[in-house]
Amino acid sequence: MKHSIQSLMVAAKLVLLLALGCSAAHAAELRVLTHASFALPKPLLAQFEKEAGVTLRITKAGDAGEMLNKLILTRAKPVADVVFGIDNVLAAKALGAQVLDGVESPPSVKPLGGVNTVTLPAGLVPVDYGYVTLNYDKAWFAKKGLALPRSLDDLTQPAYAKLLVVQNPATSSPGNAFLLATIGAMGEDKAFAWWARMRANGVKVAKGWSEAYYTDFTHSGGSRPLVVSYASSPAAELFYSKNKLTEPPTASLALAGAVFRQVEGVALVKGGKERAAAIKFIEFLRAPAAQQGLQTEMWMFPADATVPRVEALRQAVEPTRHDSPGAQAIADKGAEWVRRWTKVVLK
Repeated sequence: MKHSIQSLMVAAKLVLLLALGCSAAHAAELRVLTHASFALPKPLLAQFEKEAGVTLRITKAGDAGEMLNKLILTRAKPVADVVFGIDNVLAAKALGAQVLDGVESPPSVKPLGGVNTVTLPAGLVPVDYGYVTLNYDKAWFAKKGLALPRSLDDLTQPAYAKLLVVQNPATSSPGNAFLLATIGAMGEDKAFAWWARMRANGVKVAKGWSEAYYTDFTHSGGSRPLVVSYASSPAAELFYSKNKLTEPPTASLALAGAVFRQVEGVALVKGGKERAAAIKFIEFLRAPAAQQGLQTEMWMFPADATVPRVEALRQAVEPTRHDSPGAQAIADKGAEWVRRWTKVVLK
């Protein structure tokens, strides 16, 4: 009899252990779709998993445009519960494709603090922002004794021939943002006339940001001392410098018509699962810890202006002016502008 009771107790323990094992194996998994540049401190992500009781499965789907296309192509069977990285350029396309939940900011996400005015259409919660603009190699210009250009028109002059590398707007988000800034500042026809003059003056086109910055930019060993990059790039150069520089070796050149403000957001995916955990993830990205952590991981400014800037990002100068054609114009004509740019600059 005693033996039978012990056997039953052992069996009960096995059932309990199996049940616990099954529970662990089926812990809630939150599927997060992001662009390739998404990054936050690993301890912070681990803390979120612990507090939310979920396991994060983060899928990086290339450039933000590629990421959105993936979301659209899989909308019948969503591959994510929440998406981060749709910006003010892609917002209209995402909403038009009906891949987002369409619900405004969850009530639990506190309003933006400070005087910051970054916004995104309903359905997207702003997380960070940055500026696409021209950057230059300080040492190159000092060595050549060449004055910095003071306008976009200056860049069409012989003195600046073959000095600028840009990204192809068809394959690069920064490249597309820079194209939009020129259209926003000059208007469509004048902007494409400027691009035609730039082609005649030897502007180089790279596929993406990495190719332009790490291959063609003179600071990286290339032949072009001017590159389309981010206003925060000089701060990142200083932060990662091996020789502990005291000032950035590069700087931003925020010419009129050469600055685009990019606002990135997070949203629930229509048809996604784990809705409660997805909302917690949105809250997490807007909480002070993530708002501070993203500054030196993604080199973007926090959407919440009350969150202190980390020391490294204080080296980044925010442009006082930026240009854009407007969200609806981008949605209506953005694809045509890229096709026209391709004809004017590449063909």
